[in-house]
Amino acid sequence: MLKRPAQPADLPKSVPLFPLSGALLLPFSHRPLNVFEPRYIEMVDAALRGDRLIGLIQPEDTTEESPRGRDPLQAIGCLGRITHFEESGEGRYFIILEGVTRFRLAHELTVLTPYRQCVVDASDFASDFTRNFGEEAVDRERFVRLMRDYADFANIELNWEEIERTGTADLVNFCCMVGPYDAADKQLLLEAPTLEQRAETLIAMTEYEMARGSGGSAPSLN
Repeated sequence: MLKRPAQPADLPKSVPLFPLSGALLLPFSHRPLNVFEPRYIEMVDAALRGDRLIGLIQPEDTTEESPRGRDPLQAIGCLGRITHFEESGEGRYFIILEGVTRFRLAHELTVLTPYRQCVVDASDFASDFTRNFGEEAVDRERFVRLMRDYADFANIELNWEEIERTGTADLVNFCCMVGPYDAADKQLLLEAPTLEQRAETLIAMTEYEMARGSGGSAPSLN
């Protein structure tokens, strides 16, 4: 099995694309996916034969979960590596993608495969390859306090012992991925330049949601 890429220079010249509305993947986080469309079954087959890398990216028009053709895509996605897969007898895959790095879509290739492929540029995201990069700038105490407030608000039970053992970067990224936010909000979280800005963006979104849900005056997000 090929090793996980450790820097932008380790990435292949091109990667298969999985356009998927509302699906957020962040570095070192894990995204389970059920794959059943024939075009993406073929994509997973090809990835498993090669470097196991797939680019997860959102389409600009999110009214369709995974559009056909060459509908416009967001400029930034996240490269994932298949770390686990299971086959079913119905021609389906269950896979887990581990986030490697964000990327800019440099240009899309003209290919004969039923799935899309593109050249990606991760040079702006070299820090994504370091798991805990930027976490010292995050106000962890404030972030965890917000998690407690939101858990009470949404009546969610959380394993606080496990949370205490989780690194700050992993905690922020996990909360971003599981948050009940729409495709545009998730793209905003993906594109946050730093971990601190991603945490602050999530805090603002969560405070806004709780203020609306409690009937209070929600602060402006602009």
